[in-house]
Amino acid sequence: MHDLATAPRVLATPGALRLQSERWRAAGLSVALVPTMGALHAGHRSLVARARQECDRVVVSIFVNPAQFTSGDDLARYPRTLRADLALLAAEGVHAAFVPDAGAMYGSGFATAVAVGGVVTSTLEGAHRPGHFDGVALVVAKLLVAARADRAYFGEKDAQQCAVVRRLAGDLDTGTEIVVCPTVRDADGLASSSRNVHLSAAERAQALALPEGLAAAARRFAAGERSGPALAAAATAVAAACPDLIVEYVAVVDEDTFEPLAQVDSRARILVAARIGATRLIDTLCLGAADAPTTAFVVGATSPVGSEVAPAGRSRTCSVSS
Repeated sequence: MHDLATAPRVLATPGALRLQSERWRAAGLSVALVPTMGALHAGHRSLVARARQECDRVVVSIFVNPAQFTSGDDLARYPRTLRADLALLAAEGVHAAFVPDAGAMYGSGFATAVAVGGVVTSTLEGAHRPGHFDGVALVVAKLLVAARADRAYFGEKDAQQCAVVRRLAGDLDTGTEIVVCPTVRDADGLASSSRNVHLSAAERAQALALPEGLAAAARRFAAGERSGPALAAAATAVAAACPDLIVEYVAVVDEDTFEPLAQVDSRARILVAARIGATRLIDTLCLGAADAPTTAFVVGATSPVGSEVAPAGRSRTCSVSS
């Protein structure tokens, strides 16, 4: 923990961020970027901690990017907690917070689009949220250009987004290393997410079927199952026990290309997305390279059993950089 009085420098425009980064780099300091949409939680804190370990200066962006939302209602509902976010960043010793508004990022006459092609953007999240990854690619490209960071840090939970960002950074020769950090889970096993605040106790109890389904697939994999559809079915069966959980997809894919896998040769990524009430959640696990999450999931439960589970922990990621 760091001195609460040391507030991060707040930057409001891409030009201000670029100037600050150039000053740091001119002084021989390495720069880390942690892109976020705010409503910061333990997962974001873990990204900041990793960035501070590996770079001299850390900037965290807080921007609810309208370009990546496919629903106006979802955009309006996204939690915004700027004062608490800045306090957390001060406590974590972050050097600068980039907090632009939409006008600063997409000013009058803005006419540029950025798109990453291929299966990695057309399937799963890309299919269920058309245009989402174009919005992600656009804002990440702008952030990388402005921050000129040596490294940028992302959470593994958004695994398909991470694959898109790796492709973007490599194809555009940004010079920024993309570092993917392990998923952080709450005490009951649910992956930390800004959207978790919208869950009622009963909804959260059923949402635990997501990590528990991944754990079931991991157990099948450890027992020798190598059929992609069978592993996906093991996760789906757990979710089926929850009447209010609407599963959008469960898929076993190649962790780099996101091509679906009929057969898993060594390791693969399993992903799940579902809605409960008005909240959409995603989760993922790398089969063959990550610990299965420990959850408090109970079939038919209506509230979390947080007092009976271990403290929040992380799952190991497939790979931490590109």
